[in-house]
Amino acid sequence: MPKNSSIKSVLIIGSGPIVIGQACEFDYSGSQAARSIREEGIKVALINSNPATIMTDPMNADYVYLKPLDKNSIKEILKKHQEMGEPIDCVLPTMGGQTALNLAIDCDKAGIWQKYGVQIIGVDIKAIETTEDRELFRNKMIELGIGVCKGRTAKSFLEGKEIAQEIGFPLVIRPSYTLGGSGGGFVNTPEEFDAALNHGLHASPIHEVLVEKSILGWKEYELELLRDNKQNIAIICTIENFDPMGVHTGDSITVAPAMTLPDTIYQHMRDMAIKMMNGIGQFAGGCNVQFSLNPDTDELIAIEINPRVSRSSALASKATGYPIAKIAAKMAIGYNLDELINPITGSTSAFFEPAIDYVIVKVPRWNFDKFPGADKRLGLQMKSVGETMGIGRNFQEALQKACQSLEIKRNGLGADGKEEKDQEKLKYSLANPSWNRLFHVYDAFKAGLSFNTIQRLTKIDKWFLRQIEEMIQLENEIEKFKIGTLPAEHLISAKQKGYADRQIAHLLKCLESEVFQKRIDLNIKRVFKCVDTCSAEFEAKTPYFYSTFNASLENPDNESVVSEKKKILVLGSGPNRIGQGIEFDYSCVHGVLAAKEMGYETIMINCNPETVSTDPDISDKLYFEPVFWENVYDIILHEKPEGVIVQLGGQTALKMAEKLTKYGIKIIGTSYEALDLAEDRGRFSEKLIELGIPYPQFDTVRTADRAVEVSKELGFPLLVRPSYVLGGQSMKIVINETELEQHVVKILNDIPDNNILLDHFLENAIEAEADAICDGEDVYIIGIMEHIEPAGIHSGDSYAVLPAFDLSQNVIKQIDEYTRKIAIGLRTQGLINIQFAIKNEIVYVIEANPRASRTVPFICKAYQEPYVNYATKVMLGAKVKDFNFNPIKHGYAIKIPVFSFNKFPNVNKELGPEMKSTGEGIYFIEDLTDDFFLEIYAERNMYMSR
Repeated sequence: MPKNSSIKSVLIIGSGPIVIGQACEFDYSGSQAARSIREEGIKVALINSNPATIMTDPMNADYVYLKPLDKNSIKEILKKHQEMGEPIDCVLPTMGGQTALNLAIDCDKAGIWQKYGVQIIGVDIKAIETTEDRELFRNKMIELGIGVCKGRTAKSFLEGKEIAQEIGFPLVIRPSYTLGGSGGGFVNTPEEFDAALNHGLHASPIHEVLVEKSILGWKEYELELLRDNKQNIAIICTIENFDPMGVHTGDSITVAPAMTLPDTIYQHMRDMAIKMMNGIGQFAGGCNVQFSLNPDTDELIAIEINPRVSRSSALASKATGYPIAKIAAKMAIGYNLDELINPITGSTSAFFEPAIDYVIVKVPRWNFDKFPGADKRLGLQMKSVGETMGIGRNFQEALQKACQSLEIKRNGLGADGKEEKDQEKLKYSLANPSWNRLFHVYDAFKAGLSFNTIQRLTKIDKWFLRQIEEMIQLENEIEKFKIGTLPAEHLISAKQKGYADRQIAHLLKCLESEVFQKRIDLNIKRVFKCVDTCSAEFEAKTPYFYSTFNASLENPDNESVVSEKKKILVLGSGPNRIGQGIEFDYSCVHGVLAAKEMGYETIMINCNPETVSTDPDISDKLYFEPVFWENVYDIILHEKPEGVIVQLGGQTALKMAEKLTKYGIKIIGTSYEALDLAEDRGRFSEKLIELGIPYPQFDTVRTADRAVEVSKELGFPLLVRPSYVLGGQSMKIVINETELEQHVVKILNDIPDNNILLDHFLENAIEAEADAICDGEDVYIIGIMEHIEPAGIHSGDSYAVLPAFDLSQNVIKQIDEYTRKIAIGLRTQGLINIQFAIKNEIVYVIEANPRASRTVPFICKAYQEPYVNYATKVMLGAKVKDFNFNPIKHGYAIKIPVFSFNKFPNVNKELGPEMKSTGEGIYFIEDLTDDFFLEIYAERNMYMSR
């Protein structure tokens, strides 16, 4: 059946601020769904409290509500639309993760949908309840004849104890209605059980947990399904977890297509998935089904089913090129799969199952360094903050590319001299997985641990372990040669296994540039292949590419055809991490769209599968590649762009500026010299002296001894911070010589030869920041935000108010004057963010960042103006005076930092100069008598630490 013509308007519920377990994959799905529904002439209203998202941009929806995700906001929206004469017909809750599903259930129980005549589409309430309530899920699976773990649901502590006694240890505890495995865990002994049961019952919003027999070490698989109104079902992607059961799938390395799955078991799994989806309800939409397989007996059991798009469906979309959220949204409004066209080919039906002729590997990115004292072991609760994806012609190539994308000061998987050699430490790590287990599997082979020992300790499938072992064997061969004598076939083999020139140079003890030159001389060059959903059976219309060396040297068959148009390349922000999240992806997307409006062909490079920037219909050409020097440089040589935009992709892109400049590649906007001047604390302070601008007394040091000498002149407390870092990494306030010495030594261990800045810390100062657009001559200040907490808490962790709420006119005048002086003094072309401390009516400059900042998307949303669009056009030659700035200023907007401390229960929750928040919300108030403002203002000093 075609579109349901009775649907005139749809409300999409977003997922709110980024937390561990629910990240920007829902911005991607929400944005795609909104565009998909609007294409059909249906009005879209959208609610989300996260200002850093693309989905809350006016270009995505007819009505955007930046409001808290609660029943009151929903009622307010539905009532307003009725009064406007444009009532909401339907709600689509499957694009906003668990947050949206839980809110849809709350509204249903409160009778809100019924009262306003709103129909739920894309899922039904009964299906959500069946899949989220562990007991209902178990009973439904048993009724369908599908294997599940032995276990029962406990609604009380006593009941949980009885079940444990009945089943016996080891056990697993899974709370109902939680996100990212929150509150779950493995329990091996009765002693651990009481605390785990208590924790699980508290974590579940309905205080109910499933107590099951543990299947630790079994293999884990996921299937992504789509089903339409006629019950047509397509399996879009099969994903295999490299890590066995016991590690949350969000913390597992995952591979598509499944590598070790015999076809007979796949067919059985497929039949079970279809039976499960049909068994939970007859809605049209997407589903993610997780299975576990006993490697010894081939027994297959169902773990869970999620009737919504998920982190895995974002990954599956990017892996196959099949736009799951877009098609799921079309089906929710009535279309069937056989009535839709596959957008990638533009000619074939959407009712098909993608075939891929490459391998994708996802590797998670953790941030344990931000949580000293955290339990770093991986288990049922997700702890990663982001992920990278590598695409290659084989598993090894994809794995290396994913590792090269992580930005953890490694050049890929191994071959960089940072191996762990202690066999006892390695054995412990293999048996107790943490963030570095993948690297330790590699190190264990290198250190000579036997294959059987590694397999016994990790339970990782032998096929994957052999792939890593093979890489070590190749490295051992390469190390026998020098660059001049290395045989061509060894070099080709290393490149085909994904090794970077830098890794090969490490093995040969030569320079990266020498390896690059050798492979150019031997004509071993990257070729670019298309992600087409159909293994090249049909021509793809979507220019979505990855690189490989696995093409024939005689006939490389480069599928990325270079046009004659003027091109701009935008460098993406890589994996999400604390300090650099979705807000930089927001800026990259708007940069791409602005460059398109200026008539350029736009090229995007990024490796994060969760993001809108890696949606193939955003830029003219997408290269899903590591934002890693070698890959970026080869794309530049291939495409020959006019220049590269680095100031939108956070520290990931900025780090490339020096090398791009050295290689004679034009940086669009602010030059590398100016970016470097702002990053180098010492030179920047000299610039402030020249401009006559106050700053806290400071000095720079490179040794602990010198730091102690300097502290005598500056006086304690001191703010100690390294140069060239983001998110306040390694910043600390110290109050005596012992603390100072310890911290300087720690920084130098982590970042050798860093220029460390010691500032006299201004206690009880007020902190503020300004964002501006500058064209080198004129400056337009887009917003001045005042922090509620005093100076000393990282700006990303502070509540902040736009516009400033109690700064005097004298202070505002100083901020305005210094912002203009610094922007022009740094010859800024584009965006700049400047942070200030105010004490006794004197404004001191703390730092300046001539790039997109975390706060720019917030100001865009609060003032309803597309500042990133304007700034990008300024980078490309427009003038500030070309734009008619017209901000909508009404009341105040408050930036609310959101933390994920619940994932790390034993961690100190105090705040200091190093950023710890994972996301943010926006909250609008009319005036300063608002209760919410008064409450947070009263608590402004509570969490301050060092």
